[in-house]
Amino acid sequence: MRKIYSLTALLVVTLLSSCDLIGGIFKAGAYTGIIAVVIIIAIIIWIISRFRGRG
Repeated sequence: MRKIYSLTALLVVTLLSSCDLIGGIFKAGAYTGIIAVVIIIAIIIWIISRFRGRG
């Protein structure tokens, strides 16, 4: 199994330039962060609306 990971890592390093690889990582991270923030805000709004509805 370790050989597969090593081979995959070697393939990624040789086929992708470092700029493309880093750009892809940051792009995925940015999208994930935006989605996480939207979900957290939606949960907070939902919790606040639940408490206001009981009053």
